[in-house]
Amino acid sequence: MSSTIWSVDDHLEDILGAIRPLEPIELHLLEAQGCVLVEDITVPVALPPFDNSSMDGYAVRTADVEQATEEFPAVLTVIGDVAAGGGTPPEVGPGQAARIMTGAPLPPGAEAVIPVEWTDGGAGGGAVTTMLPADTAPEGAGGEVRIHRPVTAGAHIRTRGSDVRAGDLALARGTVLGPPQIGLLAAIGRGTVRVRPRPRVVVLSTGSELVQPGETLGEGQIYDSNSFSLAAAARDAGALSYRVGAVTDDADELRSTIEDQLIRADLLVTTGGVSVGAYDVVKEALASVGDAEEPGSGIDFRTLAMQPGKPQGFGTIGPEHTPLLALPGNPVSSYVSFELFVRPAIRALMGLEDLHRPRVHATLHTDRTLSSPADRRQFLRGTYDPVKGVVTPVGGSGSHLVAALAHADCLIVLAETVTTVASGAQVEVVLLG
Repeated sequence: MSSTIWSVDDHLEDILGAIRPLEPIELHLLEAQGCVLVEDITVPVALPPFDNSSMDGYAVRTADVEQATEEFPAVLTVIGDVAAGGGTPPEVGPGQAARIMTGAPLPPGAEAVIPVEWTDGGAGGGAVTTMLPADTAPEGAGGEVRIHRPVTAGAHIRTRGSDVRAGDLALARGTVLGPPQIGLLAAIGRGTVRVRPRPRVVVLSTGSELVQPGETLGEGQIYDSNSFSLAAAARDAGALSYRVGAVTDDADELRSTIEDQLIRADLLVTTGGVSVGAYDVVKEALASVGDAEEPGSGIDFRTLAMQPGKPQGFGTIGPEHTPLLALPGNPVSSYVSFELFVRPAIRALMGLEDLHRPRVHATLHTDRTLSSPADRRQFLRGTYDPVKGVVTPVGGSGSHLVAALAHADCLIVLAETVTTVASGAQVEVVLLG
């Protein structure tokens, strides 16, 4: 264990200095959701690839409808239907119109589309709100349509390349693929894409006192909440998270469990067992890791100048030198530690440049002066009002106050040089939402 008091920044720098982005792989589109592109994607074909209708209506020549009114409609001969994917469309000549469906290609000769609501729909009456079914029109409607309004050239037409043109940059490397990006890739014909995969993060909690939610508590027992909150936090950060049920305070069992999990882990996170108690088994189980069989491996247990979260551990383990972050066991300590250290590590594995939560400065609103220990960076839970630029503390400073954490949307940062801060002061705020 290191006897040096580490700063928050130095500990984070040490972690990120050991993290290397995961190697890129080729994935099918849906498997690539949440992953980061490692190449620029250019558009091979224009979108849309042809002029097409943005409305259900009639494809016409503008000269044929330029005098159309409700009282004196233009009467055109309907020559057929144009449906999306319906084959070669008919050519529209003078005095003619073709029924056209949304997304269907503009037929030759047509210059605009008249919405069906501006016509009688071929039924010979007043304006309609929908077209007659294909098996009754145009023949069943007499083969004519009355148009009640004029239209300009290009009206209600989505022109070829109006979305993107061939050769345009569709998505830049470094883009995280969400649903809209997946849709764009599919629209330009990409079935697979080269990405850095989502990191596999294994979360493991320790403590003989821990019981899984849904089971009955015995005397002196508590529910295991840390593994759930941290697994959820890892997923929120972009990882594939795997939660391991709590391991008892037995060093051999913990060591064996960690070794079993290495096969599916790009990053291991433990919570609990890193303090100075007689049963802090994470230190006992991992202190000997990094012997001659695995040069360069090993876990360093440290004291950080922060509150909560003073005891921390970091290093690598196993033949692949898998990073392991050992976090404290108190719920608030573990979650704050995750946000400060594990989340940036996950995003570094993904190959992202933006590793950290956004930070702002806000006016502190509190009914009492806050205190902070000298030479430690304190992180208090709070709620932030972005409209007023005001942050309000939630709960106290205790590292066990998990209920207060659930109602917080930010962390209030009090620097190492600050020992008291009053209402109205400007403070740094880490936004968690």
